[in-house]
Amino acid sequence: MPLARSLSATSLSGLEEWDEDFDLEDAVLFEIAWEVANKVGGIYTVIQTKARLTSEEWGENYFLVGPYVESNVRTQVELIEPTNPVMKRTIDKMNSSGCKYTAQCEDPPHVVAHFHEWLAGLGLVLCRQRQLSVATIFTTHATLLGRYLCAGNVDFYNNLAEFNVDKEAGDRQIYHRYCLERAAAHCAHVFTTVSQITAIEAEHLLKRKPDIVTPNGLNVKKFSAVHEFQNLHAQSKNRIQEFVRGHFYGHLDFNLDKCLFLFIAGRYEFSNKGADIFLEALARLNYLLRVNHSDVTVIAFFIMPARTNNFNVETLKGQAVRKQLWDTAQTVKERFGKKLYESLLVGQLPDISKMLDKEDFTIMKRAIFATQRQCQPPICTHNMLEDSSDPILNCVRRIGLFNSSADRVKIIFHPEFLSSTSPLLPMDYEEFVRGCHLGVFPSYYEPWGYTPAECTVMGIPSISTNLSGFGCFMEEHIADPSAYGIYILDRRFRGVDESCNQLTSFLFQFCKQSRRQRIIQRNRTERLSDLLDWRYLGRYYTAARHMALAKAFPDTYLYEPQEPTSTTGFRYPRPASVPPSPALSRHSSPHHSEAEDNDEEERYDEDLEAEKDRVNIRQPYTTPFKNKSPAIYGGNSNGDGVTNEKN
Repeated sequence: MPLARSLSATSLSGLEEWDEDFDLEDAVLFEIAWEVANKVGGIYTVIQTKARLTSEEWGENYFLVGPYVESNVRTQVELIEPTNPVMKRTIDKMNSSGCKYTAQCEDPPHVVAHFHEWLAGLGLVLCRQRQLSVATIFTTHATLLGRYLCAGNVDFYNNLAEFNVDKEAGDRQIYHRYCLERAAAHCAHVFTTVSQITAIEAEHLLKRKPDIVTPNGLNVKKFSAVHEFQNLHAQSKNRIQEFVRGHFYGHLDFNLDKCLFLFIAGRYEFSNKGADIFLEALARLNYLLRVNHSDVTVIAFFIMPARTNNFNVETLKGQAVRKQLWDTAQTVKERFGKKLYESLLVGQLPDISKMLDKEDFTIMKRAIFATQRQCQPPICTHNMLEDSSDPILNCVRRIGLFNSSADRVKIIFHPEFLSSTSPLLPMDYEEFVRGCHLGVFPSYYEPWGYTPAECTVMGIPSISTNLSGFGCFMEEHIADPSAYGIYILDRRFRGVDESCNQLTSFLFQFCKQSRRQRIIQRNRTERLSDLLDWRYLGRYYTAARHMALAKAFPDTYLYEPQEPTSTTGFRYPRPASVPPSPALSRHSSPHHSEAEDNDEEERYDEDLEAEKDRVNIRQPYTTPFKNKSPAIYGGNSNGDGVTNEKN
């Protein structure tokens, strides 16, 4: 399946900027989705992070419409009263019908309605069926049938052109939903997807080729202090290390300073998210580290929500034991410090043999005795409701990674989303990601992939695949992704075993990096954050709206996209120094310098590399419209009032 390079897969600067004289004062944009102020999946992040940029472009003519969920309204939405009399009459009429609707506009004649996913697709179909004067856009973030097919362990990508889509949808009892999604795709003036790999999927399953690809971005926040993200990594890593000390109490026979934290996170789709191939690669990595007598220990976290009934008692006990040991150490330290202080006050050097008395030794012996453990550290931090049939636990039993002392790879399965209020691992997701060394996302089905994107903007290297939208996007825009900490696993043109070997190789080479090499790589990874900023990627949504207006109102709007030439766009160059990988290292590559201070032969210059990268990046896209106060709204099922979503 070759990926044709077209308007839907251009480099970022391939799209022509819209004419500055284009007037949006006479147009209004409605964006409709089930995840407006209602977090279910990745679409919530798309809308939330994009809202500020869109409101800058459309001002008070931008509205979000979604379900009215009382619990979400309390925390994410600010209630307001409409000031426009036309809008107030509209809201009052809908409220009288039992529908909560919020908006604020001047009743413009040109309306753009952007619908996300099949859940909102019915509104689009009815707009066209009733011949409303509305420019419509439909975005599928993942096809419904595609998700079901991949979940059923089907050879999906090699058989895309062969599927009898009606039969497959019927067999899976989703035919009515599939028809709604397909109808929305065909009825829309402009049909978009989030990645080129999903565009191919949609062309075969929904029978329409997308007009343009609209990649997902993020709000990239820059830190005022240079390399502040490195300090945040160290702080968060220390908190993870504290958890590890408690989890492995009694078996803490490895050096935490030479311990690497890997993680995979997302919905619990064992095969789609690549947890199966990750576990197999960990087993092979464990073998390689043992036969090579490596002193590196790898701890792999699986953050995937599953059905549980409570925390594992042994896991909670581990954290309690750790805290008890810390309190004991603090007590002995205070006693020791007091004796040392008194000795120095009288002008005498302390007698070390008298600094610790029998009581101190008794306290410490009791603490050591409390750390004795007869069983292995647990794999799962919670009590699973379906332990015997859980895919991850069954795979762990098959590969035999039980956190034994001989294993160089340890596994921790945390079947619950992270929370800063958790008594077990009190960290939110962002803080946890910053503390890890590598994110591993070897997905088989991933239309975009926010998890590796979030790693990138936080300066954490990641592994993704060429079957994910993020992986394809990075391959297109970076000359050598692995040099920037973006490892792209080939799951498209290789078999499962070959892909697993490649993943094992990535992990093993990462384990062989020195601390200095990992720091250099994180610096490079963080510089890629501009690629994922909505200031760049928002132009794709802008182009889609302009295209829809031109198709719906040809007498008023004109849109003539130009095919990019081979010289348009940009690609991040290969870094000036060799990629920080031992497999590719040369004399001039970044090297471990803990034992030597002579850096004369070191050709790596962080500032110089950053400057070269900036030359290859165009200035962030800015809209030519006035920056108006944002008006973002949600809506729907009962009650009254007007809502304004908080940014």
